[in-house]
Amino acid sequence: MYAVLRTGGKQYRVSANDVITVEKLPGEEGGFIEFGDVLMIGDGKATTLGTPLLEGALVTATILEQGRADKILVFKKKRRQNYRRMHGHRQSETVLRINEVLLPGAERKPQKAAAKAKAPAATAKAPAETAKAPAAKEKSPAAKEKAPAAKAKAPAAKAKAPAAKK
Repeated sequence: MYAVLRTGGKQYRVSANDVITVEKLPGEEGGFIEFGDVLMIGDGKATTLGTPLLEGALVTATILEQGRADKILVFKKKRRQNYRRMHGHRQSETVLRINEVLLPGAERKPQKAAAKAKAPAATAKAPAETAKAPAAKEKSPAAKEKAPAAKAKAPAAKAKAPAAKK
């Protein structure tokens, strides 16, 4: 089953478990979003069109990532005028995984708490990484002690004699 939904001034054809990138939407990673602006639903046999929207149709999604797109460079130039301007732009975007497409009047599945369970697991790994970081800092003073010894060897190299003057 697929649906055509509208968000951010664009239309997207989606089905369950699709991963799409849309204009920035409010919400945290792991959160859920519902789209009520469904224009069409199809299941391979029958297609249901809205006028313009399907009342009661719903598409649910999970936020995978909040980020920014690649930089777009805008270059302006006027020939023979020594006029050049360079600007860059990075669009904010949200990456979504579509959970389900619901027909009007269909019952929703309960939202999974697995995404929320993954977030505390990630924070549990963070303290372990911070524990490793001080250990690395402890090793760095030893490396700093070795560095002056290496510098002491460098000046010991013989200097070349200056060229003879004519």
